Amino acid sequence: MKNTALITGASNGIGLELARVHASKGGNLVLVARSIDKLNALKTELETTYKISVYTIGKDLSRKNAAQEVFDELAKKNITVEYLMNNAGFGDYGMFYETDWNKEEQMINLNVTALVHFTKLFVKSMAANGKGKILNVASTASFQPGPGMAVYFATKAFVLSFSDAINNELSDKGVTVTALCPGATASGFQEAAAMQGSKLFEGKKLPTSKEVAEYGYAAMLKGKAVAIHGFMNMLIATSVRFSPRPIVLKITRKLMQKAMH
Repeated sequence: MKNTALITGASNGIGLELARVHASKGGNLVLVARSIDKLNALKTELETTYKISVYTIGKDLSRKNAAQEVFDELAKKNITVEYLMNNAGFGDYGMFYETDWNKEEQMINLNVTALVHFTKLFVKSMAANGKGKILNVASTASFQPGPGMAVYFATKAFVLSFSDAINNELSDKGVTVTALCPGATASGFQEAAAMQGSKLFEGKKLPTSKEVAEYGYAAMLKGKAVAIHGFMNMLIATSVRFSPRPIVLKITRKLMQKAMH
């Protein structure tokens, strides 16, 4: 399989659309997510439409050593990955003193540990070969603390910091790392995080997963270090750096509150 991209969380939302974009360019795919049925349906669609090869792996990436298991399976199949897109992740809404630790541990394992482990496993051969592209899906949440989603915001701050640092380390190796920072997106994320009522989403026309995926994919190809989708998101993310932290926290908390009905 040549020109192969590995995409995590590829069964829906931004991950699914990244798969469609890569396939439309004639690239082969390795798709990883928990739902093997959804992945196989996408495999059929993409192989039929674009005449490319798709390899699917059903895996819960919040489990310990899941990334290693995927890596080992691909090594046995002699599948080389040129593009790594770490998209899998989820959030949870609520005050930290009330939320469920098991869910938060899974979130950290998926949003942080699996992402770093996948990057560690695949970046070595990329650096040795002098080529490769990595896209890590962060968020506009990366730029400030998030009362109401404290752990999620912190995981995304980690992704941005980590991606930026290793992109610098790899600058002379022919490998680029892009942190994609979408804002609120119509991707199914808010339902998974039980956030349908929050002011961040309510009554707003959100960009589609397809729009965000196309933007992120193009930024990855260009080797852009940080890609913030949407002019307003870019403006807000930039302004946060120059605003007093207590005010940023107050505004963020207000945005995260569930709208009153």
